[in-house]
Amino acid sequence: MGAIAGYSNQELSLPINIVSERMMSHFECYPSDHIGNWFDKTIFIGCVSQWITPEDIGLQQPNVSGFEKKIVLAADAILDNRSELFERLSLRNWPDRVITDSELILLSYEKWGESCPDYLIGDFAFMLWDTEKQQWFGARDFSGNRTLYYTQSEGMFAFCTLIRPLLHLTEIDSALNEQWVAEFLANPGRIETMDPNSTVFQCIKQLPPFHSITVKDGRTTIKRYGEIKPENIGRLSDAEHVEAFKERFSTAVTSRLRTHRQVGSFLSGGLDSGAVAAFAAKELRLRGKQLHSFSYIPLDDFEDWTTGSRLADERPYIKSTVEFSGNIRDSYFSFADRSPLSDIDQWLETLEMPYKFIENSYWLSGIFEKAEVSGVGVLLNGGRGNYTLSWGPALDYYAQLMKQFRFLDLYKEISCYSKNRGIGRKKLLSLIKSRAFPSRGSARPLTPLEQMINPEFAATTNIYEGLAHSGVYKAGAPSSTMFEARSRQFEQVIHWTNSGVSGTKLSLKHKVWYRDPTNDRRLVEFCLGLPVNQFVKDGMDRAMVRRATQGLLPDRVRLNYNIRGIQGADGILRMKDQWLQFLNEMEQLCKDPQMAVYMNIPMIQRAISENRKLPEAHAVYGGDFAMMMRALVLYRFINKVKGGEIHEQTMEQAISGSS
Repeated sequence: MGAIAGYSNQELSLPINIVSERMMSHFECYPSDHIGNWFDKTIFIGCVSQWITPEDIGLQQPNVSGFEKKIVLAADAILDNRSELFERLSLRNWPDRVITDSELILLSYEKWGESCPDYLIGDFAFMLWDTEKQQWFGARDFSGNRTLYYTQSEGMFAFCTLIRPLLHLTEIDSALNEQWVAEFLANPGRIETMDPNSTVFQCIKQLPPFHSITVKDGRTTIKRYGEIKPENIGRLSDAEHVEAFKERFSTAVTSRLRTHRQVGSFLSGGLDSGAVAAFAAKELRLRGKQLHSFSYIPLDDFEDWTTGSRLADERPYIKSTVEFSGNIRDSYFSFADRSPLSDIDQWLETLEMPYKFIENSYWLSGIFEKAEVSGVGVLLNGGRGNYTLSWGPALDYYAQLMKQFRFLDLYKEISCYSKNRGIGRKKLLSLIKSRAFPSRGSARPLTPLEQMINPEFAATTNIYEGLAHSGVYKAGAPSSTMFEARSRQFEQVIHWTNSGVSGTKLSLKHKVWYRDPTNDRRLVEFCLGLPVNQFVKDGMDRAMVRRATQGLLPDRVRLNYNIRGIQGADGILRMKDQWLQFLNEMEQLCKDPQMAVYMNIPMIQRAISENRKLPEAHAVYGGDFAMMMRALVLYRFINKVKGGEIHEQTMEQAISGSS
């Protein structure tokens, strides 16, 4: 576990060991337990190993199969279905601790060939050289939790966990991918690109999630190796559904506790992270270990501006979970010296690309730093919970009942929902009707985020047509239902790339693996196989997780229908002493000729003019503030590329400066 790299070229301009040294030198600033290389005449494979699991201790990669050395593997992986693989690979008589995850991948390839990725459950990216077939083969897990970049030119192929070592190759130029830039600017959502094979650099590609790559005789084949298939659960009672869910979720959590170091978890006041923490703490107690929880809290002088249904400081709910579940060592951090502005350069160095999660950036990186100091090897989160663990969009489901004329079921549900939420049934019926039969009135006005791209640049790249065709975004279009959003989540791999990039690169930087039990493929397929009325039941949204955590979470959290946490609400307050500096840099941006090609400069100038004074705190999540911050992120990134920092500058300062 850590990072992998490799290179092959039949017409070497430099000795292969020099190419290896240049690529691997970019990993010297990262913590490692072992660095290994394998060479042939024109081929090199390298690994930076970080020993996270008990089986990792003493691990030396690359792995080579047998005495004949037919297959050489480099893997960045933690597998979660080891017991199943031991059975399938007839390894029942082998002690579990003897065989590493990378060896299981090698054995899987020997048994199933290029179909092997579909048998693997976990977070992985790997590449191998098959000397007998004279080909490269590799794959990425179904949701892209680990990165895998590659580049190629005539006769040359190279891959790596990071972008920077590939940009350093003499055959590669660092020209920007302007289509990627256009998508970054034109799409107001979090998805950066509708092409999961592309990156911000023209010559660097990434292997999409759920895909494999084969390179042989200069030909590259990329194909999707599997599908998410809803589990055929059969007819069960309500109680049996809950027990089956608890079994799947418990397996997902337990399999991600495998580390010889400490186990940590993000913890908010909500259901997803609370359920993950409660199940993990229960299992760790049996192992004589304690769960370390890490929670973001706002600044001390923050005045909560959020509405009655939102809560910026979630400590009351977090502490309820900690006290009720037990076996949790909780910690809370405001990161008072950090802001969305202060961490931009650090994030650009870490991610090697622009990013959009501005309002959460400073506390996300801060928690990884705290986890590293605490000796954590695995940091749990509940990132995919909205589509698996806590799925249950009540109003969208009730709209379905209305459209299907199932009025008796609808009446029973809204009677209970009305009591749970304290909403009158007349108002509730009006909300349901508007969802079942949405108005076809005029399109909504565009937000600043939807207007930040230069219209001429948008026309040149045909970006709006491409976004609409892909279903990612259409300007002024009404919001999709939660059912439509969930379907896209598991059909289109573009929805999975963002968290994989940040998770991989933060884990490499801090030697802390970012692991999400709510994203376990087995759990995903089970949840997709459950009927909707198990997720919305008796007036409860998110009904499955509420029932499954009875006795594990306090009712204050488990049956909380009206209050939702919100992170990053104090982002603008954090910038009060930096606001003038921020505006000055935005004015410099507006004078940059290249930015004028990409961005709608008049729109940005208007935003600067109307925000001379520090905006109201609630402006942090959209509008002019979000537009200006995204513009600044891209501006700084492009300046780094122009200055040569992205592909020449060492990362040592960025890596060590925050530790």
